[in-house]
Amino acid sequence: MTRKIIIDCDPGQDDAVALLLAFASPDELEILGITAVGGNVPLQLTQRNARMMCDLAGMQHIPVFAGCAEPLERPLLTAEAIHGTTGINGVDVFEPETALQPQHAVDFIVETLLAAEESSVTLVPTGPLTNIATAIQREPGILPSIERIVPMGGAMREGGNSTPSAEFNILVDPQAADIVFRCGRPITAMGLDVTHQVLSTPERVQRIRALGNPVATATADMLNFFDRYDTKKYGSEGAPLHDPCTIAWLLWPEIFEGKDCNISIETESELTLGHTAVDFWNVTDKPVNTTWVYGIDAPAFYDRLVERLDRFGGAL
Repeated sequence: MTRKIIIDCDPGQDDAVALLLAFASPDELEILGITAVGGNVPLQLTQRNARMMCDLAGMQHIPVFAGCAEPLERPLLTAEAIHGTTGINGVDVFEPETALQPQHAVDFIVETLLAAEESSVTLVPTGPLTNIATAIQREPGILPSIERIVPMGGAMREGGNSTPSAEFNILVDPQAADIVFRCGRPITAMGLDVTHQVLSTPERVQRIRALGNPVATATADMLNFFDRYDTKKYGSEGAPLHDPCTIAWLLWPEIFEGKDCNISIETESELTLGHTAVDFWNVTDKPVNTTWVYGIDAPAFYDRLVERLDRFGGAL
C-alpha cells in the first residue's frame, strides 16, 4: 500500500538526500507536496534547494511550497557553518524549473489535511517544526487526518549538537516542537541517538559515487562537503546522515529499534532550551506520546540507500 506523505524540510544536504530517497520510492510513498521552512538556511534558499532536488531527480511535477520564514517566538538560527552559504554546498546552484507554488505552505498543509480521510496522511518534518505547529494552531481540525508524524529532531543519550542540551531542529523553534509533541497524534521521532549511527564514511560515499548517475554523483558531492564539519567536530569517519532516517523508517521499519515513551520539550530555560526530555524508562506518569527511535542497522540502511539511488540510472 502506498503511503501518502507531505515532506516538510529545510534543505540542507541531508534533507536533500531524504528527498531523493523518497523520490526513488514511488511504490511505497506518494508525495502530496514538499513544504519548505526557514532552518538550516533562510527560507528563500530552502525552498529553492527543494525545487533543485525536484529538477535533479526529474520530479518537477511535485508541488513545492514556501512556508514560515521565522520561528514562532524567536529569531531564526541557521547553520551555514555546517551546510555552507547555499545550504547544499557541494553541488552547483541553479535556478530550478520546478515552480514554487503561490500558496503558503501552511495553507497547503491545512487544505490538504482537511480534505483527506481520517488517518491517511503522514507528515515528515526534517527541519524546525514551525510549519506543522502553525498549521495545528490555525486549524486543529486537521489532526484526525494525520496518520503519523515522523520528525527528525531531539536527542537523549547523545546530548545536543547545537547546545549541550539541544539538537538543532528543536532548538530553532522549541515552542513549535512543544505544540507538535503535544498534539495527540502518533509520532515516531528520529533523534541524534539513531542518526549518529548512520555515518557517511568515505567508503559509503564512494559506493554512491560509483553508481555513476547524475543524482548519485550530486549526492556524493553534497556528502563530501557535509562530512567536513562533523568529522572534525566528532572525530568520526563521516557525518551523520540525519534526515534520510525519517524516509528510511517509512520504507524499512524493520531495520530500526524504538521504544514508546513520553517526550517533553523545554521551552523556557536559558540553559536547556530545546532539550527533549525523553522518559525512556517511564519514570513519570506522563502519557506516551512518541516512539523514540534509538537503534538502526546502518549497513542495511546504506545498502538500501545505494539500491534506491541506483534507480536514477534508469526509469523509476
